[in-house]
Amino acid sequence: MYKFNPLRIQIGISACLLGQKVRFDGGHKHSPYCTQEIGAFFDYVPICPEIAIGMGAPRKSIRLVRDGETILVQSGDGSLDVTAKLAQYSDAKVQELDFLGGYVLCAKSPTCGMERVTEYKIGTNNGTKSGIGVFARKLMERYPLLPIEEEGRLHDLVLRENFFTRVYAYHDWQQMKHEGLTKHKLVKFHSRYKYLLMAHSPQWYRQLGPIVANIEDLDVAASRYFEGFMTALKINATRKNHTSTLQHIQGYFKKHLSKAQKLELSESIMKYRQGLLPLLVPITLINHYLREFPTPYIEDQVYLNPHPEELKLRYAY
Repeated sequence: MYKFNPLRIQIGISACLLGQKVRFDGGHKHSPYCTQEIGAFFDYVPICPEIAIGMGAPRKSIRLVRDGETILVQSGDGSLDVTAKLAQYSDAKVQELDFLGGYVLCAKSPTCGMERVTEYKIGTNNGTKSGIGVFARKLMERYPLLPIEEEGRLHDLVLRENFFTRVYAYHDWQQMKHEGLTKHKLVKFHSRYKYLLMAHSPQWYRQLGPIVANIEDLDVAASRYFEGFMTALKINATRKNHTSTLQHIQGYFKKHLSKAQKLELSESIMKYRQGLLPLLVPITLINHYLREFPTPYIEDQVYLNPHPEELKLRYAY
């Protein structure tokens, strides 16, 4: 039985993406990115709902079928119906996954696709890409704040960086709750994420501040805060917001930097704003100045290191 591990982020993943031969045709959808590029950073929890309900591989392919307001899961000829089995399995399985820090799903699957899964009108081969996989729907309903993405979308650098930013932030929250939540810890958590929130959504940053400044019932406040926090991080950070955030941080160095250093930092931020440099350049320069002129409040900001640099995620902007 899996349980939360404060030292390692556990990621749920469609088993076929790890190269397991669980597809209806006996094959797989191996993702080199998941296994070779990022696999060392996470512990994967592979799941294939179709195998789990005893369908085997190879097997008859199944699809989503709409019958009025009801969504069925059947073979193309209607001779096989696994609607009830998949619903029962999915209901039970998602209840066991509260330890996860994220989930990577296989696109277009009638069980694991998170969007645009083909949904057929009963008795026809007429389909619309309006469906959601049975298991994926249950997972998203049970854990609406859990970072979830389809593997194919991770090839978009902006979506990739956003997903893993949320994964590490989600795990950070889980760690804090695991150790025991207090008002002080919640306030400190918000303080550490100030600039990351500003980069993703200045509006949400302003809304979250009063929640931690006026805590009466800790559990209620924490629940409200975390919902807003994860909602904010799901918004892709923009070049404009990053620039504003960098300029705020730059202000902490005005008494320490020489004229030449100030100019160097200002130019790197402006060139980033213009799209001439990646975000990594001004961030690296800020981290360099922090080593020279330690500033504990800024050093503590998650914004400067939201995920391991080895993941190479800050080239998206």
